[in-house]
Amino acid sequence: MTTETCIAPRDWSSQPPYVYPAYKSTVLRGPTRPLIPLRASMAELKAPVYGHDDISPLDHDLTRNAAKNGAPLGERIIVTGRVLDEDGRPVRNTLVEIWQCNAAGRYIHRVDQHDAPLDPNFLGAGRTLTDNEGRYRFLTIKPGAYPWGNHPNAWRPNHIHFSLFGQYFASRLVTQMYFPGDPLLAYDPIYQGTEAGARERLISRFVPEITEADFALGFEFDIVLRGAKATPMER
Repeated sequence: MTTETCIAPRDWSSQPPYVYPAYKSTVLRGPTRPLIPLRASMAELKAPVYGHDDISPLDHDLTRNAAKNGAPLGERIIVTGRVLDEDGRPVRNTLVEIWQCNAAGRYIHRVDQHDAPLDPNFLGAGRTLTDNEGRYRFLTIKPGAYPWGNHPNAWRPNHIHFSLFGQYFASRLVTQMYFPGDPLLAYDPIYQGTEAGARERLISRFVPEITEADFALGFEFDIVLRGAKATPMER
């Protein structure tokens, strides 16, 4: 039996619509005409384009990979977990990238004009490869909440964006990780727009054993690529 015959068809009824009025940006960006299939030329492009060999020793440490005059401001956290397939087997040597805002809730991007300070010692981006057990690890700063203009008094919960690359560029998957106990989750259309029963898989777990005493709190976030327990991904 081939791999193709084992793949169950996607249940589109379980997914949020492309145009979701409560998430205002989708009204402008969501497709309103029939989708046009594209040729699979991208699937022939070896990935990641940036190259696995370009990872430096500090790429996983966001508290040091862009520091100029000291450490970035904010609460240090350790974020770790495993990348797994549908049978719980580790996905080895896969590129994991993250990006996030700083502790004040601002990204280093010209489009982000939130009235919050930038941190000259924090870039908000990192990358690493999973080990033989499928595990990744980042040291970073807990991101702040920020207003995003989707609706009156709209604030995004604390979150970190994750990108995972397979063997080809077209196999890239993107998701978000949230933090336990965040009161903003109940008001966030992106989180609430995720399939009911699966959105909790986007929330990390505080783990005392990962926490380093007098240094950083530890959070665990496993990523399952497919199957009944798959981590919700951005479509």
